[in-house]
Amino acid sequence: MVEERARIRVYLVDDQAIIRAALKSFLGARPEFLIVGDSADARQAIAAMPALRPDVIVLDITMPGLSGLDAIPSLRKQLPRAKILMLTHHESESFVQQALSSGAEGYVSKSSEPAELALAIMAVQRGDPYISPKVASGLVRGMRRDGAPPSKTRLEGLTQREREVFQLLALGKSNKEVAAQLGLALATAKKHRENLQRKLACNSAAELAHLAIREGLLEA
Repeated sequence: MVEERARIRVYLVDDQAIIRAALKSFLGARPEFLIVGDSADARQAIAAMPALRPDVIVLDITMPGLSGLDAIPSLRKQLPRAKILMLTHHESESFVQQALSSGAEGYVSKSSEPAELALAIMAVQRGDPYISPKVASGLVRGMRRDGAPPSKTRLEGLTQREREVFQLLALGKSNKEVAAQLGLALATAKKHRENLQRKLACNSAAELAHLAIREGLLEA
């Protein structure tokens, strides 16, 4: 049995309870890992993790309130030594590049075999980047495609705060609710909404929601 202090401390963030339960069952049965916590909400996870000191954070992308991609900067700030491993069904080059450029060390497809997740956790913990072969092959195909640059997402020009506001507005939150959840003045929340609608050419909450679904930040 691996001593507890030598085990890799893992925190799971996924909004689907059945996925978290499966991951806890699989990883918890292996002597290399210690599951120190899990959450369905990225903001709650960010608040809880500093006290739990995870070595590796396994993070989904599409979650209500705050997506995994938008959680990465806060996690990097709060837990600079922790490694971030994305575990998601999104396999396009756009998502992979956004995650890695934001500070994630690894990217695993949910269609991978469970054993691959274990290998990925151990790899990023020792300092080696890890990308699922299935995901990596898509990146290579994208790079070979007529020498075209990586595909762009409409959200790339947004600031971190604008992305957070966008996520909440796409969920149907009012300006007042956005202001309260993010600790902003109501006038600031309104200004962010105006800027988002202008930048994204979305004139209603419904259009913002449709864009969030297309970008993979909300489930249809």
